[in-house]
Amino acid sequence: MQLILASIFMGSLLLFLSLYHMLFGQKIEISKRAVEVMGRKSSIREKELSQSIGKRVFRPVLNRLVKLSSHLLPSEKEALLNRKIAAAGKPGGHSPREFMAIKLIFAVSGPGLLILADTFLSINFNQYLLLLAAAALGGWKIPDFYLFQKISERKNEIEKSLPDVLDLITVSVEAGTGFDGALLKVVEKGKGALSAEFYIVLQECKMGKNRKDALRDMADRVGVDDLSSFVGSIIMAEQLGIGIGNVMRLQSDQMRRKRRQRAEETAMKAPVKMLVPMVTCIFPSIFVVLLGPAAISIYNTFAI
Repeated sequence: MQLILASIFMGSLLLFLSLYHMLFGQKIEISKRAVEVMGRKSSIREKELSQSIGKRVFRPVLNRLVKLSSHLLPSEKEALLNRKIAAAGKPGGHSPREFMAIKLIFAVSGPGLLILADTFLSINFNQYLLLLAAAALGGWKIPDFYLFQKISERKNEIEKSLPDVLDLITVSVEAGTGFDGALLKVVEKGKGALSAEFYIVLQECKMGKNRKDALRDMADRVGVDDLSSFVGSIIMAEQLGIGIGNVMRLQSDQMRRKRRQRAEETAMKAPVKMLVPMVTCIFPSIFVVLLGPAAISIYNTFAI
């Protein structure tokens, strides 16, 4: 009886497979060939699983907090924060509202960690409340401090690379290339924040924006005095009909002289900055080594 049932099952299975192959075999072969030729299209689930855990888990939470933090960010503060984020190079690609949501997360995370570590803290209730407030305030200010650091680093990078970039623009302009072509050479050859800003200028000009306005927006966005001076000189040269090559040569010499002066100023500040660790760390050790034996001898003499 078992052999008969097994035979019936196997026969039914073979019949089903043969019918399936007859009906859908050709379509399956065609789809396999299409996948081999055109490449396989991943499903929505596979695309979601291929993303990092930050985009799959933290991004939806951040989007919900964005809706909550939108009431805490007026339009004026949002515009000001947007300028700061743009000056920092848009770290993480976050918008002003997302940045506010991140500040809320940090502000809540600090007290949350203290609450979890409550069993290890042996302090009274008032000190505990003060520590919670300090943790919330510190968590709220950490993103601002990070943004300020990114802005400072980006400005320093642009100030250091500006003379070399101006040299490249000067050489390109004197070789017969237009100003836009010289900027394109900078974007192709250079790397860094200044090349990225010039790339944005070229993209805005392609979209129909006036080059003068694009350069002014770049100067306002970056907030570097040397770059603003360079942009003002270029705009003035275009308005007065002065050759850009001469202006670029003068600007390049001036920026290089300023960079040398900044380096000399930093070198002159070094001895003053070295006084703090010398007075607090090195001098006490020297006094202990030199005056220690004399102090012990004087103590032993008067002790007798």
